[in-house]
Amino acid sequence: MPAKKTKAGILVFPGTNCEKDLQMVLSQDYNVETEYLWHTKSFPVEHDIYFVPGGFSYGDYLRSGSLASMALSIQSLKEAAQKEIPVVGICNGFQILTETHMLPGALVKNKTLKHICRWVGLESAGNWAEDLPPEYQLPVSHSEGNYLASEEELARLKENNQIFLRYREDLNGSTDQIAGITSQNGRVIGLMPHPERAFYPQVDTPASINTPGKAFFDKILQMV
Repeated sequence: MPAKKTKAGILVFPGTNCEKDLQMVLSQDYNVETEYLWHTKSFPVEHDIYFVPGGFSYGDYLRSGSLASMALSIQSLKEAAQKEIPVVGICNGFQILTETHMLPGALVKNKTLKHICRWVGLESAGNWAEDLPPEYQLPVSHSEGNYLASEEELARLKENNQIFLRYREDLNGSTDQIAGITSQNGRVIGLMPHPERAFYPQVDTPASINTPGKAFFDKILQMV
């Protein structure tokens, strides 16, 4: 009997703009069956993994991810997380996961108050320390990527090995230069950099690296 094909649900809001990049990587390079899930209704929790992609949900009105956090589809996403099905939020998806309190902390405007769009150096940490290559780099594109956590939240993140990705520089003011965190059980994952934009060689891909996004997707799809 052939192996069961992995099914991924991709949550889509008005203003989401990275869902097709994500779908291409999953379907073409990992043979994952993908389905777009529209934000206005709940959905049956029958996928093997869920993604909340980047973009500007609801135009980032009020605060990035705040309106999206009240969508009916979020209840289904929370149900998936309660069942320990992997949930991955990238950029705006990370913002949505913090607004829904599926991940701790908050993402606010960059310390420069400017949009940052470039490749950045990253360091893997915690339970991911051996899973991403040294000198790791990914592109970022955000105005509200400044991750804030209280002293108590930061202490818990460190104690539970929930910080899995840090910037190698003070890029946007983030607490402890955090670029990505997980839930305590490691099954809900949020990060600001865009691995789906770094899967295929681009004109601006640094010459020293080759498809760095693959290491990220290899890791999370092993969790399914």
